[in-house]
Amino acid sequence: MESAVGPAAIIMLVLLFLKVPVFISVLSGGVTYFLLSPTIAGQILVQRVISGTESVPLLAIPFFVCAGVFMNYTGVTKRIMNFCEVLLGGMSGGLAQVAILLSTLMGGLSGSNLADAAMEAKMIVPEMVKRGFSLEFSSVVTATSAIITPLIPPGIAMIIYGSIANLSIGKLFIGGIGPGLLLCLALMILSAIVSHKRGYKPMRQGRATLAEFLTALKAAILPLCLPIIIIGGIRIGVFTPTEAGAVAIVYALFLGLIYHEMHLKDIIQGIKETVTTSASIMIIIGAASTFAWILTKERIPQEFAQMMITLLQSPATFIIVVNIFLLIVGMFLEGNAAMIILVPLLTPLATHFGLDSYQFAIMFIFNMAIGALSPPMGTLMFVTCGITKCRMSAFIKEAIPFYGLLLVCLVVLSLFPAFSTGFINLFYAE
Repeated sequence: MESAVGPAAIIMLVLLFLKVPVFISVLSGGVTYFLLSPTIAGQILVQRVISGTESVPLLAIPFFVCAGVFMNYTGVTKRIMNFCEVLLGGMSGGLAQVAILLSTLMGGLSGSNLADAAMEAKMIVPEMVKRGFSLEFSSVVTATSAIITPLIPPGIAMIIYGSIANLSIGKLFIGGIGPGLLLCLALMILSAIVSHKRGYKPMRQGRATLAEFLTALKAAILPLCLPIIIIGGIRIGVFTPTEAGAVAIVYALFLGLIYHEMHLKDIIQGIKETVTTSASIMIIIGAASTFAWILTKERIPQEFAQMMITLLQSPATFIIVVNIFLLIVGMFLEGNAAMIILVPLLTPLATHFGLDSYQFAIMFIFNMAIGALSPPMGTLMFVTCGITKCRMSAFIKEAIPFYGLLLVCLVVLSLFPAFSTGFINLFYAE
């Protein structure tokens, strides 16, 4: 009997192209496989979906989601935004620079690129348009800067990747700092160049005074301490990455108490948002892990690995081919689903070709982040344009130089492992 994995994959891809929700698309592929394989008990499908979510490291996802949601109710965002304004308001295209730095700092609080993009699209884009920025440029800067969020700890993508590839989530968190800062700096430079050419003015004349800086820093210092507490606590062994999520929730509640801006109704609403967001992520993970089990049963990873080893003769060739492949996959497949399906396929190959496991993890996550911004199915693009009402065609045209910049950053991360592993070696030096 011929393998049923082919029809299952076709069903999954067709549904994804038709923009059917990711978990339904992937689960439909799994159901198709079991229906066409009468010798395999159907109960295994249910078992695989459930077991795919029964991982202790994955507990960190609802914890960090909850902490990020609570942060939105504590007044943290406006305090950090004010701090960013004081730092960068005098630069060319000041509000665009603020949006980029805000994404970088909020990445350490929310961990979700879609949440970050939605928040900034509602809060910053209208203000940018009022100050003379084009709607297209404002939307592109907002969506592109949200790519930084999965890289800066505690990114949810890091938690999922680490649980699949059996890597230290703490080291992945730290490994994302270098790429996150690199992308932040690169986006600031490009935004400054574009803003200067188009005459987008700074938010303020001259630099902030020391008194203004200290006032803004005082208001923002407590939320800015959260990433330091998380990374420091994990590094010195006070708590695990999973427990760090619970610590983040307690810290968010503490800030709500200090600032007197979060009430009981906000906590209840935050819990509801956490449940719905976490459920959507975990359903995708369960469905995708089922499909990954199907691929493993059919020996697809082994055959794929053997084919790649035969065809690709050098690490450089492998890096080029994998990056192109992941960029294409990211354009069509949701990042978490792609991760669960592809990491078991590609991680052994990366090891075979001598790539550092953590460098390859950052490369993979960075590729998926670019895919989230890219047509035809980029979720970041859809979320941002849906809120700002920017036309998709105008968004894509405006984003061309930003796509080029992201590809340059990807090349840098691929060629220079120090950007991914430098902080890991520094923090975990024996």
